[in-house]
Amino acid sequence: MKQKAILLLFFLLPLFCIAQESPLHWEVNSTKNNSSSYTIIIKATLDRQWHVYADSIAEIEMEGLHITWDDDKVQKNGKFTVDPQAAIIKDPVFDNRELHVYTGNFTLTQKINITGEVPAALKIKLQGFASNNEAFTPVDEAKTVHFEGGITPVAASQIRLQRVDLKNPVSPCGDETQSGQGLLTIFFLGFIGGIIALLTPCVFPMIPVTVSFFTNRASHKKQAIRNGIIYGFFIFLIYVLASIPFHIIGNVQPEIFNNISTNAWLNVFFFAVFIFFAISFFGYFEITLPAGIAGKADAKSSLGSISGIFFMALTLVIVSFSCTGVILGTLLVGTASEGAWSLTSGMAGFGTALALPFALFAMFPNWLKSLPKSGGWLDTVKKILAFVELALAFKFLSNADLVEHWGLLKREVFIGIWLLIAIGLGCYLFGWLKLPHDYKGQKIPVTRKVLGVLSFIFAVYLVPGLTASPYANLKLLSGFPPPLSYSVYGESNVQGKGVEPHVINDFEKAMQLSAAQNKPILIDFTGWACVNCRKMEEQVWTDPEISSLLNEKFILLSLYVDDRKKLPPAERFTYTFADGKEKDIETIGDKWATFQTENFGKSTQPLYVILNHEGKLLTNPVGYTPDVKKYGDWLKCGLKAYAANQ
Repeated sequence: MKQKAILLLFFLLPLFCIAQESPLHWEVNSTKNNSSSYTIIIKATLDRQWHVYADSIAEIEMEGLHITWDDDKVQKNGKFTVDPQAAIIKDPVFDNRELHVYTGNFTLTQKINITGEVPAALKIKLQGFASNNEAFTPVDEAKTVHFEGGITPVAASQIRLQRVDLKNPVSPCGDETQSGQGLLTIFFLGFIGGIIALLTPCVFPMIPVTVSFFTNRASHKKQAIRNGIIYGFFIFLIYVLASIPFHIIGNVQPEIFNNISTNAWLNVFFFAVFIFFAISFFGYFEITLPAGIAGKADAKSSLGSISGIFFMALTLVIVSFSCTGVILGTLLVGTASEGAWSLTSGMAGFGTALALPFALFAMFPNWLKSLPKSGGWLDTVKKILAFVELALAFKFLSNADLVEHWGLLKREVFIGIWLLIAIGLGCYLFGWLKLPHDYKGQKIPVTRKVLGVLSFIFAVYLVPGLTASPYANLKLLSGFPPPLSYSVYGESNVQGKGVEPHVINDFEKAMQLSAAQNKPILIDFTGWACVNCRKMEEQVWTDPEISSLLNEKFILLSLYVDDRKKLPPAERFTYTFADGKEKDIETIGDKWATFQTENFGKSTQPLYVILNHEGKLLTNPVGYTPDVKKYGDWLKCGLKAYAANQ
């Protein structure tokens, strides 16, 4: 029976993908029995020829139709009832086994008891499985049920601040348009990524082959130059066009970019992908895309002049993906939190670097003679990239670990892994560590030895990061390892390193302290996985003057917009925007990300805002400001605005 169940699961999995919409449609409401007892009533309708299972099947861990919620204060009072009762059918999906199912229209009723304060609303899930004897799909949908006389959480009233006027702060200092990184900087980083991609075995050998194709097929030099330039332009265009969907998504939901860069499971996925690519780059196996994907693009490259060149460019992009994919993945997650234009800028830089050689060598074909021949050095580059990918893989895993608070990769563990990778890279470069395609007695060029020395120097630099000493603050790597407070030595690891002044994470408490101590509030919109936030904390906040201002002159409030920790049930609510759209506020990150965008119109981190205890905006908000003097001047301007507004 167990083997049969396993086979059944393999049969059902593709069917899950077929169902685009749930065949079960329902609405929910409640009636009040007394001050602490309610009845939840779900009215459901199934599409024709569909049924939903009432029975559970233990051998394949399939549960019958049921309702759940995440609030310990709300308890079921007996079992739920369904009207009409379940019918019995012989189900062909389960070898004509007799099972109880619901069909057509039915009403599910569940009595509940609520301990303590009754919430205004509760999110409930209706879960189970449905079938029409051909397709099989899970039922898993959440809706909100409202309770008569329930109390709306105080947190709901904290989202929109009435006295924040972005156009008229008390003082105009600061730059409200400033973002984490300039578009030009991101373009340059993308360009560097493209240069690295050029040196990979998937791309470099294509340069002379492709340029020779243009020069040999052209009837004259001008045509060869034109074709080469068009080819390069199409490479650039393809990468830029790949970012367009993010502009559309961003207009619909501005917070999507922060969710992409900090989503735990997406980061775990990238961790797995980078490990997979690293093992491939080490030489243990080759990654190739299905021949049909590249083949279709390649087949069309012989079409008319312009369209043929476009499909040649598309073929290069597709075929080289096994080498460029990890670089593009880093670019996506690394710039996503900055918004769609930052991603476009990075992709444009990447495409420019990849396109330039093809255009330039088509214009000056004699330069091809100066290109180094493909050979062992490309294999060395590939394996160096494998070590880099291995290190970056753990950065993605660290992002997931931080936002979910798993405690797997504390700061010292992360640095220890990077230390081992750096030592491994140095040993490979000196020829002491043999990888596939290496051989005994292989001559080690001077360049490799120099890079090996640099790897060992980097490893030595990492060693203090394993300690609790004042030297543990590795400023050159700020933002890559977890923060100093996320340490095997405990949160007190920040002491004596000048990194974190006294910080609170409660907005209401900050307002109270501001009024009691007569100090302005400095809101630090930050994130566990925010690289630039760590740079500010470890490179700017450590400056003696800045540290003194933060500790003595401000109430510092750090709000983590990517924190996936669930809010207490009583503090969860559904927020309604001005345009009528609703958002479920279930985690700490949900709350503060919405608070940031609703009041300050930005979803990037870090973002710094100065308010008084009445919630009045004192200066323009600023973002990532690595210039200590500029950041200090902005803080002082905020203090003057606070004094003038007393």
